[in-house]
Amino acid sequence: MKEYNATIDFYWAPLLVESNSDDPSNHHVRDRIVRIEAIEKHARNWDDADILIFNSYLWWKVPKLKVLLGSFENSDGIYEEVEYLRCYKMALETWSDWLEDHVNHSKTHLFWVSMSPHHSRSEDWGTPNNQKCINETQPISTQRFRGSGSDPQMMHIVESAIRKLKTKGVKVQMLNITQLSDYRKDAHPSIYKKLWRPLTKEQLSNPLNYADCTHWCLPGVPDVWNELLYAYIVHHL
Repeated sequence: MKEYNATIDFYWAPLLVESNSDDPSNHHVRDRIVRIEAIEKHARNWDDADILIFNSYLWWKVPKLKVLLGSFENSDGIYEEVEYLRCYKMALETWSDWLEDHVNHSKTHLFWVSMSPHHSRSEDWGTPNNQKCINETQPISTQRFRGSGSDPQMMHIVESAIRKLKTKGVKVQMLNITQLSDYRKDAHPSIYKKLWRPLTKEQLSNPLNYADCTHWCLPGVPDVWNELLYAYIVHHL
């Protein structure tokens, strides 16, 4: 963006801390391993930013993750299986410590975007037989709807981390996009997602397994998230 003298980078670190999922195209979804106190591999790329926007949610949603005591380069590393909420809290503590020690608090503005819910359980909005988000064309109209695609306990962990940072003089602005996105069961790519290869006829005939009810159509809901961020930047920075 030369006309604005601005650079925008997207940095892939789905678990914030170092993990076996750090490669955006060659990662391990089923067997997730984290170095819960190791963030420098990623964070060294964030040091001099004017604005940092963080988010980490769905990749944590497995019953347990393996915590590596050691490094990925050492084949003799010791693993401990840790329940996902405890693991998430530990990772945010590592993240918080880095923010406190390394960010220029007079220069860098910090944001956390809350969890982006998925719509993979149609029973949440009253459609039986788990049709996921397939053929949905209207938003959910139930006031203050909260489906199983979001996790209030994880939200509370984030809010607690942000409050603790505030007491230490580190301000992180929460951009809460969860509730407004939770209504939009109609806004996912479903079977129309563009994969590396188009879905086969056999896959299209089995949408319950292949429909994408996690990511979002573009243009669509993510544009609203960006509008909220833009409004905050314009009016508060």
